[in-house]
Amino acid sequence: MPIARDDPYARFNFLVEIDGVPRAGFAEVEGLGAETEVVEYREGADKAGSRRLLPGLTRYPRVVLRRGFAGDASLFQWWRGIRDGAPDRRDVTITLLDEAREPVAQWRLRRAWPAKWEGPALNAKTSEVAIESLELVHEGIELE
Repeated sequence: MPIARDDPYARFNFLVEIDGVPRAGFAEVEGLGAETEVVEYREGADKAGSRRLLPGLTRYPRVVLRRGFAGDASLFQWWRGIRDGAPDRRDVTITLLDEAREPVAQWRLRRAWPAKWEGPALNAKTSEVAIESLELVHEGIELE
């Protein structure tokens, strides 16, 4: 049975796996979510003018992964394969960890692929970390 807690988990303690392979160094994940369209329906014989609300198509926003660039070109290569016409859909798991680095929640993205890769912004006037980002589209999300 899960331990009851009053305090929410910190959002900086997470792991990202792509097809079961841990990918280290992600600084940020955003876009975990889903939205279902609302379809309004009204019967012609309904004199009260009331409407019924029905669920429509569910859409998923792009999930953006950001990490410090340390010379690993695997994300770029995955995107390049898509660009070159080789569909390569992968399952992605984002795991939230507690203070003891134990998993407390997992979001699974089904059949994800990179729609956009962005390299680091380079500027000799700053000492900030070089960050690359990858935007993933996917066909569904589950929370476990």
